[in-house]
Amino acid sequence: MTAIFEAAAGDLVERESAPAVLDPAAAERQALIERWAERHGVDAARRLAEAEDLADAVAAEITPDNTVDTYDKSWRVWERFCAHAGLPGLEATRGSLVAFVTWMLRQGQQNGKGYAPTSASTHLAAAVVGLRQRGVTVSGDDQAEARAALEGLAVKLLQAGERRGRGQAAGADIDGLRAIARACPDTLTGDRDKALILTGFHYASRSQDPAGLLTDDVTLHPRGLVVAVLTGKTKHSVRNAKIRYTDDPEICPVRAWTAYRARLVAEHGERWADPSTPAFVGIDRWGHVTGGMVPDSVTRAIKRISTRAGVPIAWTGHSLRIGLASVARRAGRDGIAIADQGGWARHSRSMLGYMQREDGWDDNAAAGLT
Repeated sequence: MTAIFEAAAGDLVERESAPAVLDPAAAERQALIERWAERHGVDAARRLAEAEDLADAVAAEITPDNTVDTYDKSWRVWERFCAHAGLPGLEATRGSLVAFVTWMLRQGQQNGKGYAPTSASTHLAAAVVGLRQRGVTVSGDDQAEARAALEGLAVKLLQAGERRGRGQAAGADIDGLRAIARACPDTLTGDRDKALILTGFHYASRSQDPAGLLTDDVTLHPRGLVVAVLTGKTKHSVRNAKIRYTDDPEICPVRAWTAYRARLVAEHGERWADPSTPAFVGIDRWGHVTGGMVPDSVTRAIKRISTRAGVPIAWTGHSLRIGLASVARRAGRDGIAIADQGGWARHSRSMLGYMQREDGWDDNAAAGLT
């Protein structure tokens, strides 16, 4: 926190020595500081300004990298729209926001095709954040009207028989886990693949979760493994997930993990036993370890592994997460226990949506009526 404060103080010095021409956000901050100075004096105004800079720095520190990436991508979409429509980028009116969502659905992608409504919704929300960060006032009523227009146009697309987007990823299941375990070759890559899939399923991993794990984050326990998931976006998703030994050794995540790590050290040296090394390593076609996996390489690996095993619909980076929720629900596990294991809030809409795959058949209002 001290480093954050020092960085904020440095930013303040740069701001005070900056040219007089300010962007809208900086101009608004400068006007606020001047009002503070009139009310409380120059020294108090300076301290209040430093506190504001600290608040900005903390907000930036706690914002997940993937959220920042989304904001940046959405801002570029907004800039493309403004260039196409000949509108100023630092202005947000009812008409421009409605025109933005209309353009996104009709032709907003780089290839001239329209976005899926879910993607357009994400870009609208993130573009509004970007506008406000740049000092532009965005009316809540104007944003709500743009969102209503988006929802209405999405209904029109459905009525016209047009369904966009990939839809929800295929969920992992037990048959798929068995097929994958049997298809993994007797190599370090095969052992890594098996451990990646089996452990990831049991703690409902996102693709960034195994990529962020260090060796010390996965610890053996007499009853299994404890995985310290530290890459989550919320207080629920940062957790210590417990993975038990399973009755079937073929798909046991604990045995798969220990076999993979033992082989990694045996074939590539004791340095890979160091607690600070990546838990899951990249391995090239010649068997050379290339370093730690990143989220994109995890996603590609899951797709490749499931395809090799002949899983009917190739899995994605989210399939393990969906699979834990849906399979556990089908087995009668309590929703709270599922949420705690997978790092969801206990009434998470996304988790409930995954469960609905099962509940929609068994807990069905029309079941047995005729």
